[in-house]
Order: sequence, then structure tokens, then C-alpha cells
Amino acid sequence: MKVFHGTATYQGIAIGKIQYLRRNEQHIRQYTVESARREIRRFRKAKERALEALKFLYDKASLELGEEESKVFKSQISLLEAGSFTRAIEGMILSEKVNAAYAISTTRDELTKTFAKMEDEIIRNRVMDIKDISERLILIIEGISREDYADMEPVIVVANNLSPTEIMEMDQEKLLAFVSREGSPVSHTAIISKTLSIPSLIGIDVDPLWEDRMAIVDGYEGIFYLEPDEALLKKYERRRQEDLKEKEFLQKLRDKEDITLDGTRVKLFANIRSLEDLRSVQESGACGIGLLRSEFQYLGRENYPREIELFRAYKKVAETMGDKPVIIRTLDIGADKKAEYMDLPDEENPAMGNRGIRVCLERKRMFKAQLRAIYRASAYGNLAIMYPMVTSMSEIREVKEIVADVVDGLKKKEIPFKEIQHGIMVETPAAVMIAEDLAKEVDFLSLGTNDLTQYILAMDRKNPSLEGRYDDHHPAVLKMIQMTIDAAHKAGCWAGICGELAGDTSMTQTLLEMGVDVMSVVPPSILPVRKQIRKIILPNNVKSKPIEQ
Repeated sequence: MKVFHGTATYQGIAIGKIQYLRRNEQHIRQYTVESARREIRRFRKAKERALEALKFLYDKASLELGEEESKVFKSQISLLEAGSFTRAIEGMILSEKVNAAYAISTTRDELTKTFAKMEDEIIRNRVMDIKDISERLILIIEGISREDYADMEPVIVVANNLSPTEIMEMDQEKLLAFVSREGSPVSHTAIISKTLSIPSLIGIDVDPLWEDRMAIVDGYEGIFYLEPDEALLKKYERRRQEDLKEKEFLQKLRDKEDITLDGTRVKLFANIRSLEDLRSVQESGACGIGLLRSEFQYLGRENYPREIELFRAYKKVAETMGDKPVIIRTLDIGADKKAEYMDLPDEENPAMGNRGIRVCLERKRMFKAQLRAIYRASAYGNLAIMYPMVTSMSEIREVKEIVADVVDGLKKKEIPFKEIQHGIMVETPAAVMIAEDLAKEVDFLSLGTNDLTQYILAMDRKNPSLEGRYDDHHPAVLKMIQMTIDAAHKAGCWAGICGELAGDTSMTQTLLEMGVDVMSVVPPSILPVRKQIRKIILPNNVKSKPIEQ
């Protein structure tokens, strides 16, 4: 038996045989074509065939998974129909008179290299789209058939990487789990695996020789067991049955209140990265959205989004959530999340550089467009705004002046909107130390414990060499959380936590004893945290009812 440790992107237990996903090898040879125009026509025919296949997958995904999960295929269709990707391919064929397959692979490699150092998941997903499209086009041009999954048996699918296209071409009822070397917890593939409730692991050093061998996937601990012994198989079969019962129990909590045994009420919200997460929010039973990251609208594109684009997205969220609160974080972009059209300079330490509200206050036209879009969408639901990386009173006062100007403009044009709440993300020691003053200017404070912890400890939370030292339970972190909650309540604000710490069930009682009003977590954590809340008895000195939001 061999044991491998990775990262779970969806929890669960799976036991079964391995099917290693082999792809047809692509040995792309460069050669000069006699007629560039003829080669472009050849490429365009392949593009039409690829579009037909993608439109079929889009329809299939829309029917079986839902509108949001099918958008990955819509995105690929858009890239093929009108994107700079296809223009670059045709331009290379025309200028260099090379064969189409070589132009496709070269363009793919150049784009992948350009975005390789960027950590933002939206950009990574865009790169995966380009890779997936490129493979499809090359296979069509080279006359190579794609893998046939028609007769597959129930298996654990193992691969270097998995694309949404490959998942949708498989029989989903036969998929026990996914295991791959590459990927991320918020990739399109991970989103689809969550929608299908299929356990998945990434970061496992997979091997083609594993084909047909027995394996166990532990999607809770992130462990992959290759050729487990009988004792372990029996143990995990019991765990699998218990897991199914636990999931059934948690589903019964979907419509339950977030209330402790002593009657203390809190609110459990969801964090989402894009519209693709809306369905999982609804299925999780969240009381609202405590953090909608708006970066998805600005990254992976060639120019600033128009106000109407922003408005339509926020309107959809507002209408989907109805009366439930939706807190939209204004653009938190910087040198670590690059949009080429913004022309942000490289920085040695982007986490400490020009990001969040600093960029927005520099680019007021962009900022006002987002604020107008949010205010316009507020007429369709229950929206609030949250500002990231605020560290001074002057910043929040400047923000309020801009908001007042936006509101005045909407009134003059008689555009309908609602009065909405405004809040600050507390994610730096500076914000904690002036939290009492900041709280007097806003309706709520929301602790972003991911950034706050790394700034308090002076440790990069993404640095693997610091994994054993980085501690989000550090006494200094907890003291600053308490200081922020106290400051909010003193000013009559409500206090929330939207960092990963809120989803740590070992910390639920501690956070409630601190007096937190709202906890916002990723959708899969909603029900486990709710279960924990409903088991807690708080001391008498903890307030029994949170400030209304």
C-alpha cells in the first residue's frame, strides 16, 4: 500500500478501481504551407466543428448542472467566436505561412507562459480554457479522435489534469472521485465536481501504471491510498457509510436557524468568487452572501468592464438571493492580481503594495462605474458594499464623498436604487487599531482574517516553507479579532468574519464567545458550521441577540 497526501477540493469518501485518463499524444510538427489563405480556411473549418461540440456540451451542462456551471463552455465558445486567441492564430498563419496546428500550439504556449506567474484563479481558469480549446482544435485538424467514455465502469478518475469538457463527456453516474496532479480548489473542474458531489483531490503525483488498481480517496483529510489492505478497506467502507448518513443529516439543517442551545442567534453567510457559486449558495442554506469578490469581472479580459456588464451581474445576484443580504466587496486588485489593460507596475512585495481601495481611489472613473452598478442593482434585492484594505480615516471619508456623488447623479437621472449599508474589511493591524473611529463612519466591520493573520505575523500565508509556523489561532490574531468586534459594537455596528477562520469548526465557539454577529464561509462549510453552532452553549456574559443587519 502507498499513501499520498494532496488537497481536497470536495469532501467525501470513494473506494474503487482507478481509470487513468490518457490523452492522445500531440507531436506538433512545424512546416511551411503553400497557401496561408487555404490554411486559414482549414483552421476555420476546425473551429466550426469545435464550436458545434462545445455548444452541445453547453446545452448538456445547462440541463444537467445549471446555468452557472455551464458558463465555462459559454466562455470557450466566446473565445473561439470573437477572441484575440483565434485572431492571433490566424495572424501567425498569415504572416509566417506555418501550418495551423503549429500556430495553435505556439499561441497556446505563449499565452500560458504570459500568465504562468499569475496566481489569480480567474486567470488560471482562462488559461485552462485556452489549453482545452487548443487540444480540441489540434485533434480535429490532425484527424485524431477524442477519448470514448461510453462504456466506462464506476471508477476513480486519475489524471495529470482534468478539464470540464472531459468531465461532461463522461458518464457522471460512473464517477466515484477525481484525483489529479494539477488544479485548484476554485477551478472550473472543482466547481463542477462540487455540483456533482464527487470527492476530488489535487496535488497528487499520479502515475499511468495505476490503471485498474484499487484505491481509496479520503476527501476530508486529502489522502489517497493506492492498493489499500483489507483492514483499511473495511475501515473506509464503514466511514463511507457514516459519511453518507452525516450528509443526509446535514441536509436536514439547510432550513434551520443559526442559533445556539442557549438561544444566541448569529447569521451564517457564504463567500463566493463569481456567479458560478450562486447555485451552491442556494443549496447550502446560507442566510446570505457575506463576501462577493468582484474581481471575476475585471480579470481575464482585454479592457475595463462596462457599467452595464457590472450592473447585469449584480442584478442577477440580487434577484437570485431575493431578500437575503448580499455584500459586494469592491474591486480588490493589485500587482498580485493583474489585469494587463490596467497597466499596474510590478512590485517586489505586492501584498504590501498598491491594491484594494488604494487602486480604486487612484482610478475614480473605474470605481464610480462599479459603485453606480451596485446602486442600480440594489433596486432588485438586498445589497451592501464592503471596501477592502482600508487603513485610514482619510480613505473612508474620500470613499464617502465619491459615494455621495454617485448617489446624487442617480437621483438627478431618476434611476431607482435603495439605501444600502456600507462596511469596511478589517484586514490590517492599522485598521484594527483605529477600528473604533472607522466603525463610526460605517454600518459594519468585516474581518478578513486571511490577510490580517499574515500581516500580524509578518508571514506570507502562501509560503510553503512557513507552513509549520503560520498560525491563524495565534493569540495576537485572536486579540485583534476581539478588539475589532468590541469596537464595532461600541459604535453600534455589527461585526463579521469572512476569512477562512470562520469555517474552522474548532473555532466556532471561541468566535461566538467573542461576540461575532456574522460568519461568512465557503458554501460547503455552511452546514458543518451550522451543526456546530446548534450544539453550543455560551456563557451568560455573551450577548443573546446580534445587532440587526
